[in-house]
Amino acid sequence: MSAARRTIRFKLNDRPVRADIAVYETLVEVLQRDFSLFGARESCGQGLCGCCTVIVDGNAVSGCLYLAAFLDGAEVTTIEGLAKRDQLHPIQECFASKFALQCGFCTPGFIMMAKELLERHPHPTEDQIRHYLSGNLCRCATYPEIIEAVKTAANHYADNNGS
Repeated sequence: MSAARRTIRFKLNDRPVRADIAVYETLVEVLQRDFSLFGARESCGQGLCGCCTVIVDGNAVSGCLYLAAFLDGAEVTTIEGLAKRDQLHPIQECFASKFALQCGFCTPGFIMMAKELLERHPHPTEDQIRHYLSGNLCRCATYPEIIEAVKTAANHYADNNGS
């Protein structure tokens, strides 16, 4: 017996898309299978490491736990949607300039959490940065560099209103 499938429509990185999904499929599975977007990665499968972080309707979510069925009518932003043409997003530039990426496996999740943080708190304290990023794990232990990258990005947001 095959599971029932349904079609969902949503906005993915500023463009309308549709996907045929099963009710049990997650956001990460659909992003990878239907759109070949692999920036959000499933690592722990329990929403504990942050590698799968994606922004849905302005909120950072764990893509390994977020059911794709909830995407119907939503607006989704992935790490692949941050850069515009050949220009990295300022948060991405800050991570690169501060050497906050090492192996890069966790980097998309950290960047997406930092984006939510800076959208909500353009002038975050170091405690706010640490709190927002506390659900993201870096196996290379580049935490000091990540904190510096977010601080630098916050200065850019303050100067340019997040653009």
